[in-house]
Parts: sequence; structure tokens; C-alpha cells
Amino acid sequence: MSVLIHVCCAPCLMYPASVLSAEGVDYSCYFYNPNIHPYREFRKRLNTFVDLAESRQYTYHVDRDYGLKQFLRQVVFKENVRCGYCYRMRLGQTAKIAAENNHQGFTSTLLYSKYQNHSLIKKQAEQAAEEESVPFLYRDFRIGWQQGIDESIACDLYRQSYCGCIYSEQERYDNRLKKQLRKERKKHVQPRGPGNDKPE
Repeated sequence: MSVLIHVCCAPCLMYPASVLSAEGVDYSCYFYNPNIHPYREFRKRLNTFVDLAESRQYTYHVDRDYGLKQFLRQVVFKENVRCGYCYRMRLGQTAKIAAENNHQGFTSTLLYSKYQNHSLIKKQAEQAAEEESVPFLYRDFRIGWQQGIDESIACDLYRQSYCGCIYSEQERYDNRLKKQLRKERKKHVQPRGPGNDKPE
């Protein structure tokens, strides 16, 4: 079975690749991620993937276009439901490429992450499969979450700290700021007890 696997990043490929190999699936990798921001982050993830693919002799294809405008046009004013549009863009394109190159199916490393909306990914992939007339190969790769992390660390791969889009980057820093503010407030709050439970 020839399968095209959409790759969001190198660390997330580790476990799914091992599963497909164990099943005897003939797979090719496809890097297509117009959501990633900023450009330096895009380049880091792309280069890390290419390095891994070449070191392990994976068959692969990359879309090197920095597609930020395309992504933003899809999600602007729909930020609260942006993930569905993001999944649709990437999985739809993967299904299209799979059909054009006579693959017998497609899947995605998005199914590996515990932080992604698994059911929505599956829904969008199944819709893309129907539109492009190419089967979607579903696997719940989340069961190998820790295994993939351990292997990517052992291989010294670049590991990103947020999903990739400009909105998730903002949320990352917003959460970090909130944690810092909570710590600062705790520092300035006197513990209540004998001698300091009443104002002098």
C-alpha cells in the first residue's frame, strides 16, 4: 500500500513512521504547513524535517512556499474556530497530491499530537478523502506520544514549543505572562497567621 503522510514537523513523524514501517506500508512524506509563523520558525521546522528524511532515506516532498497570507485569508475573523480551517487546508492539499501521484491513501502526523483536536482532524481528512477520491488511512498515533518524544530528544531534533500559527504563538506568550504575573502576586502576598492577620 502506497501512502502519502502529511508531516507537520520532524518530531511528530518519529512514531507514525515506525508504525507504518512495522505494518509494511510504503509511505512518502509531504511537508506542507502554510500556518507556521514566523518565517524563521518555518525554516527551522522545514530544515529539521529534511535533515531527518535524508538521514533515514525517506521519500519526501516539501512545499517550500511560506504560505502565511493564504493561511490568514482562511482564518481571519474566524480565529476561535481556526483549527478546522487549518486542518482543512493541509489535509485537503495532502489528499490532492496523493490522488495526483496515484497513492492508495493518505494520513497525517497531526494524529500523533495530544494537543490537536483529534476528532476534527479525522472529520476533515475524511471529507478531503471523499472530495479527492483517495482513501484516508486512519491511525491513532497518540498512543506512542512518549515514545516519539523520547526518540526525538535522543536524535537531538529541534522541538518547537507551540503549534505553529501566529495565534498559538500569542497564546503561548499570553499564558507565560499570566504565569509570571501569578508568581509576582504570590511574592507580594503575606501569609496569614499570628502577628500578621490584622493590620497594625
